[in-house]
Amino acid sequence: MAKIEIKPEPALFPLPVVLVTCVDKAGKPNIITLAWAGMVCSEPPTLSISIRPQRYSYGLIKESGEFVVNIPSSDIMRQTDICGTVSGKDKDKFALTKLTPEKAKTVRPPLIKECPVSLECKVKQTLTLGTHEVFMGEIVAVHIDESVMTPSGGIDYTKAKPFTFNRSEYWSLKEKIGFYGCTRK
Repeated sequence: MAKIEIKPEPALFPLPVVLVTCVDKAGKPNIITLAWAGMVCSEPPTLSISIRPQRYSYGLIKESGEFVVNIPSSDIMRQTDICGTVSGKDKDKFALTKLTPEKAKTVRPPLIKECPVSLECKVKQTLTLGTHEVFMGEIVAVHIDESVMTPSGGIDYTKAKPFTFNRSEYWSLKEKIGFYGCTRK
């Protein structure tokens, strides 16, 4: 099969869908849905998230230096989509989606109870690249719901049911389950 060259674009796939929590100065939490996220280092465990400076959550994370990456299951795909299409500047996304904040162990932003995995992070470095700023966060605590753990202490992905973002579509590990903006209808 022949390959056709196209102009450079963000063609990497699949991308994990994550719900990132952050807080304002008063401690009011916010949620942003992101697909620009990934691991960047094993020791210390460090991940990256990329956010446009125009986004409300960008300023909150920039100022606080903390965030939590919550990995949603496909069971809450609709709430995840809402968090990516509504601004936290105007709406309380926890109230809007009926997601449940839980106190984190070491950072101020909350965990999301409905997400089977939550990673508390402290910003160690940032990098501005074109339209986005990359926040590299050292993972300082990991929380895994007992219901998705394997006997050896790992994560059973069939129970955690993560989903991905592929060119404006949400996919489970098997099939298409929605598309960006599907909750706006």
